[in-house]
Amino acid sequence: MTTETKGNGGLFAMSFAAITATSFCFILRALVIGHWGTEFALSETQKGELAGVGLWPFAISIVLISLVIDKVGFKLTYWFAAICHIVGLGLLFMANGYWMLYIGTFIMALGNGAVEAAANPLIATAYSHDKPKWLNRLHAGWPGGMILGGLLAMALGYFAPEAGWRVTVGLMIIPVLVYTFLLLKQKFPVSERVAHGVSYKTMLGEAGYISAFILAALIMLEIGRVFSLPTVDLMGMSLPAVALGIAFAAALVYAFFAGSPGRPLYILLLVLMMPLAVTELATDSWISELMGPEMQKIGLAAGWVLIYTNLIVFVIRIFAGTLIEKFKPLGVLAFASAVAAVGIFMMAGATGPAILAAATLYGIGKSFFWGTSMAVASEQFPKAGAIGINMFGGAGMLAAGILGTVLLGATQDASTREGLKRHDEAHGTSLIATYLTQEKVSILGKYPALDEAAVAAAPEADKAVFTDLAVTAKKDALKEMALLPIFTLLVYLGLILWFRRRGGYKPVVLGEEK
Repeated sequence: MTTETKGNGGLFAMSFAAITATSFCFILRALVIGHWGTEFALSETQKGELAGVGLWPFAISIVLISLVIDKVGFKLTYWFAAICHIVGLGLLFMANGYWMLYIGTFIMALGNGAVEAAANPLIATAYSHDKPKWLNRLHAGWPGGMILGGLLAMALGYFAPEAGWRVTVGLMIIPVLVYTFLLLKQKFPVSERVAHGVSYKTMLGEAGYISAFILAALIMLEIGRVFSLPTVDLMGMSLPAVALGIAFAAALVYAFFAGSPGRPLYILLLVLMMPLAVTELATDSWISELMGPEMQKIGLAAGWVLIYTNLIVFVIRIFAGTLIEKFKPLGVLAFASAVAAVGIFMMAGATGPAILAAATLYGIGKSFFWGTSMAVASEQFPKAGAIGINMFGGAGMLAAGILGTVLLGATQDASTREGLKRHDEAHGTSLIATYLTQEKVSILGKYPALDEAAVAAAPEADKAVFTDLAVTAKKDALKEMALLPIFTLLVYLGLILWFRRRGGYKPVVLGEEK
C-alpha cells in the first residue's frame, strides 16, 4: 500500500459510504415503485417518470456545484447532500400522491448529485496517478449499496410484510447517518486543478459551451414538461421552444466565461456517456418490474436479479484496476458494451434458470461503465477539473432519468396499446374503448394511458389479457434497450483505432505534459 493510499484512506471511506447512500435511495425506490403505482393509481409512464426524477435532478446539483466546489469546498458540499437526503426522505414519508412523491424524490436526487460532485474530483485528486483503479473502487459503493439495501428491504418484506413501503423507504437513513458521522472527522485537500494552478477559465473551456448546452437542454426539457412551459407546433411536432431557448441562454452565459466550444474528444465522450448510463441505470430502475413475471415462474422475487447483478458489479469494480491496466480504459469499455448488449437481449427472451445466465452477462458488462468513463474524462482532460469529470456524471444521469426510464415505460405502454388493438380485432372486444381512456403527458409527448382503476375493477377474463400483455411489453422494452450498448461498442472500437494512430492511449498528468 502506497503512502498516498494510506493518507487518503479516511477520505475514501467517507466518499464510499456516501456513494453507498445514493444507491440505497435508488434501489429502495425501485423496489417500492410498484406499490406506489397501486396505491396512487399511476400509469407505467408515470412510474417511469418517478424512476427518472430519482436520476435527472442529480445533474442540476452536480453541474452547478461543480462550478463553485473549488470555492465552497468538499466538506460543505457533503453537508448539503446530507440535508437533501433527510428532507427528501421526510417528504416521501408524508406523500399522498404523484407530485409529493415526485418532489421528495427530486430533493433526494439533488443530494445524490451533490455526493457525486464532491466524491469524483476528490478521489481523482487524492489518487491522481491511479484514477481508473480508485474511481472504479469508489463506484463499487453503488452496487454495494444496492446489495445491502435490497437485502434489507427483502428481509423486511419477509419478516414484517405488514410494515408497508414507507418503512422500506426509511432504510435510506442508515447510510446517510454513516457518511455524515465519517464526514465530521475529515480534512479535505484542494482539487487537482487548483493545486496545479490551472485557471477557472481553462477548466470551463476544456468542457466548453457545447457540452454545457447539451446538459442545459436535457434539464430544461424535463423542467418544461413538469411546469408545462409553452411549446411551438412545427411539421406536426410539438417543440419545447421555451425550454430550449432557456437552455441556449444558459449556454451563452457559459460561453462568455469559457470562451471555447470545448475539446472535440471531450464532447464525443460526453455524448457516449448517455447511452452507457441509460443501459445501466434505466435498466436497473425497471429491472424488478421487467423481470417480475419470469422470476415468479421460478419462485424468486424479481429483486434478486438486481442484487445478483450488482454483486457481480461490486466484485469487478473492486478488482477492475488490473484489467484496465492491461487492456486500457477504451478497450475495457468496448468489451463491456458488447457483453452488456448480449446480456440484455438474452434477458428479453430468457425463461427459468437462463435468466441468471443473461443477468450474469449484463452484470459483467455494466460493471465497467461508470467508473471507467469517469477515469477517461479525468485522465484525458485533467485541466477540466471538477466540471470536466462531473459533466460526465451529469450527462449520464440526465439521459437515464429523462430519456431512458421514461422510454422504457413508454415502450411498455405502446406495446400494451398495440396488444389491446390486436386483441380487439381478433376477438371482437372493445378493451381499448373501455380501458384506454386517460390522456397523459411525458417528455415524449401526449399519449393515451390505461385507466388503472378500471383495470383493477375489470372482470377476471380482461385482467388475464392485461397480465399477458404486460409480460410481452416488458420483454419488448428490454429488446430495445440492447441497441444502445451495440452503438457504444462501435464508437469505442473507432476511438481505439484513433488512439493507436496517435501512439496509443496515455493519461495526461498535470505537471508532466509535453
